[in-house]
Amino acid sequence: MAFGFTDHLAHMDRRVSSGTRNGMETAVVTAWRTYATDALDLWRALTTPERLSRWFLPVTGDLRLGGRYQFEGNAGGTIEACVEPELIEATWEFGGGISWLTLRLVPPAGGTRLELEHEAPIMPGFSDVYGPGAVGVGWDGGFLGLTLHLADPGAAKPPEADPEWPMSPEGKAFYGAAAAAWGEADAAAGTPVDQARARAETTRKFYTGEGHGMSAPEGERAAEE
Repeated sequence: MAFGFTDHLAHMDRRVSSGTRNGMETAVVTAWRTYATDALDLWRALTTPERLSRWFLPVTGDLRLGGRYQFEGNAGGTIEACVEPELIEATWEFGGGISWLTLRLVPPAGGTRLELEHEAPIMPGFSDVYGPGAVGVGWDGGFLGLTLHLADPGAAKPPEADPEWPMSPEGKAFYGAAAAAWGEADAAAGTPVDQARARAETTRKFYTGEGHGMSAPEGERAAEE
């Protein structure tokens, strides 16, 4: 793989925390990194359908405050806040479940920091098996795609967008490193180290096709990336 994803991962930061929403206990994963571009360019990469399709997924719908959106073959939802070029808040609805996504664009010197927060209900039998990496590792793939896109906005989707890439040696290395990093963040949030590492390994196996399919307990579905 021509792109050095280890350098990209070194620029990523992650945090795991807990919260409550609508009377439910929630798990919150937060990931961020700084890109060497201005806030408006980063905003357009996040909100322009043509650009989104190059690094993430094709999207349809009404991409404005109060509008509904749908990513092809993935999640959809409602845009609940939209402040250009600073903030997006939206529901993230997938498989019958709902979670909440917040994107913040912060302009430090020399670039723009993208902060992504994904808050989802705690689901016994799922959250305790996969841990925060169930959502976090998927978003690591999104950050990687965005990194590649910003490096060459006119390029078509890179090889990493191929559905088979996660099972390649490079893909396994990337998702293994991302899962391990979320395991560290899980442990830093207070999960016993052995449990955090076990959950990260289960998540790694899912993303690389080495484990069982990721599914929520009967009657529930995770709103995952």
